[in-house]
Amino acid sequence: MSLWTAAEAASATGGIVAADWEADGVSIDTRTLAPGDLFVALEAARDGHEFVAQALEAGAAAAMVVHVPAGVDRAKCLIVDEVLPSLERLGQAARARTQAKVIAVTGSVGKTTAKDMLRQALDGQGRVHAAVASYNNHWGVPLTLARMPEDTDFAIIEIGMNHAGEIAPLARMARPDVALITTIAPAHLENLGSMEAIAAEKASIFEGLEPGGIAVVPLDVNERDILLAAGRAHAAEVVTFGAAEAADLQLSDVMVSDDATILRIATPEGARLAKLSVVGRHYASNAVGVMLSVAAAGADLTQATMALSQWQPVEGRGQRERIALSRTDDIAIELIDDAFNANPTSLAAGLEVLAGITPPRGGRRIAVLGDMLELGPEAEAMHAGVAALPAMEDIAQVHTSGPLMAHLHAALPEAKRGLHSETAQQMCPRIARELRPGDVVLVKGSKGSEVSRVVDALRKLGQSAEQ
Repeated sequence: MSLWTAAEAASATGGIVAADWEADGVSIDTRTLAPGDLFVALEAARDGHEFVAQALEAGAAAAMVVHVPAGVDRAKCLIVDEVLPSLERLGQAARARTQAKVIAVTGSVGKTTAKDMLRQALDGQGRVHAAVASYNNHWGVPLTLARMPEDTDFAIIEIGMNHAGEIAPLARMARPDVALITTIAPAHLENLGSMEAIAAEKASIFEGLEPGGIAVVPLDVNERDILLAAGRAHAAEVVTFGAAEAADLQLSDVMVSDDATILRIATPEGARLAKLSVVGRHYASNAVGVMLSVAAAGADLTQATMALSQWQPVEGRGQRERIALSRTDDIAIELIDDAFNANPTSLAAGLEVLAGITPPRGGRRIAVLGDMLELGPEAEAMHAGVAALPAMEDIAQVHTSGPLMAHLHAALPEAKRGLHSETAQQMCPRIARELRPGDVVLVKGSKGSEVSRVVDALRKLGQSAEQ
């Protein structure tokens, strides 16, 4: 069964079609377009209409356009008044026609991780649809909805923001049955101004809840009262999670080893153990919020807990990998790729993970850190303050890049102070000379700091060893 027929897409968007066609997917990017997709000619860095011919040549079923580009067959076009609003209407129509239980996720830290955990936890309990990557903004949410098959059983929609007023409209579009807030942390302080404002913006996800909807709230945050009040105002039921004894699903203990995190959870039915095949206390809090959301969506919690034990972070989100430095694979370093996002809370969690890993003999714990962005006027002090984190005691050396991380570099004791560069690109050719076989290397920073370049440079060490 196709995802969209020409008639269905025209009806949903108010557009015009000149011929019948069927689309199996929806794409906004010719680089990832699959044959049979409906190509949506969004205007972003470049006008998507410039790529319509290329999309059709690559096998797109049709293209959503405002006008028919030169040389393009009108029969392959869905002509609309505006592209982004039409994509939104397509997403709303997809949401309206499905009987799926929809879970929406937001939070200052961990929303993509929670989204991926939910997808894993619900695997085997029905057809699961979730956003790819971090499609959580003004085009990512409607695109994820528009891609949702009608026979979906569980849909997981990630919702993000950069400025006030962005979450509520996306939540109303998604119309979740369950809405999860992972946590509140100092991210986007530059734009929102205070932790209370961040909490209020995150809490606006509850404004989109369906009648009978459930709000899932973390209790282990200072702004819990703001979240609880919003939940009570918009949800039929508010459920809570965290280490606090009052939580409906209480994380009573966390045990971390070199390759796993064990959770002890207090439930109304008694204690429950759960295992994550990753290292990190911060994953434990996410997992409990996910478990509570799964139960709120009516899925089997025991089955979900077992499935969750197979979850692994994706690239850039704490993924661990061995990089061989020799053809025989007996000389290597371990890389922790956490280069996609950073704020003081997530950086502290990442450093705690690094500190908890035991390197092989001769190896050291090494951190390569890029700037944490959008922190506002306290950004310099927040970067310098990283030097005082307890995890720093167990880290041998810290290399930094970026003008903000220069303040951490200056605050570090001389014995731990590694390289500093103005950009991640400048760090790339230098970092390999600082590493030893057996080192465990955490690379973390905001996406805009471009420390993913360092990750790529370290991976190339392994590729060159294979040659």
